[in-house]
Amino acid sequence: MERKRVRWGIIGCGKVCEVKSGPAFYKSPESELVAVMRRNGELAADYARRHNVPKWYDDADALIADPDVTAVYVATPPESHLRYAAAAMKAGKPVYVEKPMARNFSESLEMIEVSRRSGQQLHVAYYRRALPYFLKIKELIDSGVIGKLLGVNLRYARCPRPGDDDPARKDWHVQPEISGGGYLIDTGSHQINLLQYYFGQVVDILPVAQNLMGWYEPEEYVAAILLFKSGLTATCTWNYAASTHEEQDVVEISGRQGVIRFSVFRMDTIEVLSDTLTETIVIAPEVHVHYPMVQIVNNAILNDCFHPARTIDAAETARIIDRITKRQI
Repeated sequence: MERKRVRWGIIGCGKVCEVKSGPAFYKSPESELVAVMRRNGELAADYARRHNVPKWYDDADALIADPDVTAVYVATPPESHLRYAAAAMKAGKPVYVEKPMARNFSESLEMIEVSRRSGQQLHVAYYRRALPYFLKIKELIDSGVIGKLLGVNLRYARCPRPGDDDPARKDWHVQPEISGGGYLIDTGSHQINLLQYYFGQVVDILPVAQNLMGWYEPEEYVAAILLFKSGLTATCTWNYAASTHEEQDVVEISGRQGVIRFSVFRMDTIEVLSDTLTETIVIAPEVHVHYPMVQIVNNAILNDCFHPARTIDAAETARIIDRITKRQI
């Protein structure tokens, strides 16, 4: 008997699908990639040829309607996440949608409601929750190696991207009508969602979001204190206009007996300094970083074992960012 597999279609087979996500769908033994879509048909056809995908489309509705497609990965900018995810679920197909889940909390809740009404699974690509590097950190936190947790400090600073200082630039990442905000919602959402995974529900937020350079509409300097239900606090700063002397990507988890230090984007080392252990841990990176999460999603679809807690957490990430930026409350 032929093994049952999830047959995926991708809406938006752009840059993120080249290495990070796309190959995961056809390299997993539980799934295959049967169709891709991009508004530019030539680019869709080129992706299909290079990745040995049998079908390509330049129309998302056509891909969703394809009977060979049994699940849909939405990898477009956030502007269309709600529209495409809702259409797929209403067509009876589970969805894996890129992060951020949507442009804001309100759209995220709409997606969850469509999932509930249609009975279709809705997964969000906060794939770090499945990577061995971050699972090891979770293991260290839970082991109590640094004793009672006292606080978290997240510091992220990045040089401007090419063209950031050009007021005429049209990069969609800093156009709120497309992205939902700026770089905080694009990359900071990964960091915030990870803190939720480690420490639970955020019950209060003290935010400052500033546009100091005036290069684009969204904020480029953000500070926030997140208070978790447990009483733990995380002090976070993001600077997307940093000098080359300030670039950093570090999270420090402080405990009564030590500290765990790691990076969210470099994923290079994990440092543990405690009364009982001093260790630098190196974990080989995944080539296709979505692969472990795609495995989890495939298993949930094939075995009908969807638990919506992660999806609710993804919507909560949107709520936290809305609150920090005061763009939507």
